[in-house]
Amino acid sequence: MNALSKEQAAPLAAAVSGRVVLPDAPEFDELRKVWNGMVDRHPAAIVQCASADDVAPAIAFARGRGLTISVRGGGHHIAGNSIADGGLVIDFSAMRAVRVDAARRSAAVEPGATLADFDAAVQRHGLVVPVGINSTTGISGLTLGGGFGWLTRKYGLTIDALRSADVITADGEKLCASASENADLFWALRGGGGNFGVVTRYEFEPSPLGPNIVAGLIVYPFAQAKQVLTRYRDFVAGAPEELTAWIVLRHAPPLPFLPADVHGTKVVVVALAYCGDVSQAEVVAAPLHVLGAAHGAHVGEMPYVDWQKAFDPLLAPGARNYWKSHNFTELSDAALDTKIEYAGRLPSPQCEIFIGHLAGAPNRVARNATAYLARDAKFVMNVHARWDDSAQDAECIGWAHDLFRASAPYASGGAYVNFMTEDEGERVAAAYGENYERLREIKRRYDPQNVFHMNQNIKP
Repeated sequence: MNALSKEQAAPLAAAVSGRVVLPDAPEFDELRKVWNGMVDRHPAAIVQCASADDVAPAIAFARGRGLTISVRGGGHHIAGNSIADGGLVIDFSAMRAVRVDAARRSAAVEPGATLADFDAAVQRHGLVVPVGINSTTGISGLTLGGGFGWLTRKYGLTIDALRSADVITADGEKLCASASENADLFWALRGGGGNFGVVTRYEFEPSPLGPNIVAGLIVYPFAQAKQVLTRYRDFVAGAPEELTAWIVLRHAPPLPFLPADVHGTKVVVVALAYCGDVSQAEVVAAPLHVLGAAHGAHVGEMPYVDWQKAFDPLLAPGARNYWKSHNFTELSDAALDTKIEYAGRLPSPQCEIFIGHLAGAPNRVARNATAYLARDAKFVMNVHARWDDSAQDAECIGWAHDLFRASAPYASGGAYVNFMTEDEGERVAAAYGENYERLREIKRRYDPQNVFHMNQNIKP
């Protein structure tokens, strides 16, 4: 690994207004941690940027010393791409401001902001942007990979609300990317990941919603899984886009509305959110309550920002995580049977299979309108292996791989880059399909030396 002394790092420290944190600093180990506990990397230095002006000097310094550059927004990516062994981390954890202009319907956000930061700021004005489902996720990585969550069926992907982005290139040039300025770069940023430069500001066009929505959980016995999933599939095919319902197959957490003897047993969870008129939610969502004989349910009106944090306890940082994912245009009986089979042998109490329903606004955008290709996907399955003891690594990762392979015949192809692990580099071309060659051309234009390669890499 590369190692920097204080003397060697002095020119960088003099060039930036933020802090340069070296391995001997007491806070270094905390700053190098990321969400996935399997990632344990030791960079040569971390630059905690105070402003966008710190980025270009950091890039120049790293290039001059031959250091790999990684960029940390929220540090939430499953592959841990924000930390490079022996490299230089451009860290945005101190840049989390969100500025909302409600009159212009504009929300500008710095790259270190989490979804909790962003949601709270826009909700003060009765606005939302469709983002993910875990409030500790960083807005930057989520956006660059596409971004989807509870509001996607109605409002589209996160990138569909992106209006512009400020970017620092590998040569230190400052650019604005939008539909009218550097349009090729803007196209690539919407799904192409961090391949093209360092984004220092995002501007979104939010939509009105809130402060309250109707949301919650309905929990069914695992013994009824086939009936529940079949009825779910049939219902959501005609459900209004204001209603989003996802399926989670897992062991039941100790939720207070469930009988004690259900805690720790395998269950089918329907997680729902309704972003329409709250007075209509009960009628619209009623079929989800009769998919089977439920163990229990907790559904009601609540602040949108609270629902956005509902899954945080199950996704807290520090555990070991490994994901495998497929897109689906339909959920065939065989696809459901496969998911149920593997949910029947979850290797740890924290492992789960979730099925996200995306059908709606994303499907009305052309496949070549953005770098993100999977505009035909109506469902996304994420196989989430999660455990604490490294002795279980092989078992849990093997389970995820086996389910991934068994589900492949029923999947629609492509991949969601935000769910791809470090060992899935061979899926990058498939993830972008017919958009891949255009992405390579843009990569050659903005980063011909592949300076930014700590990502799901598009090689120039």
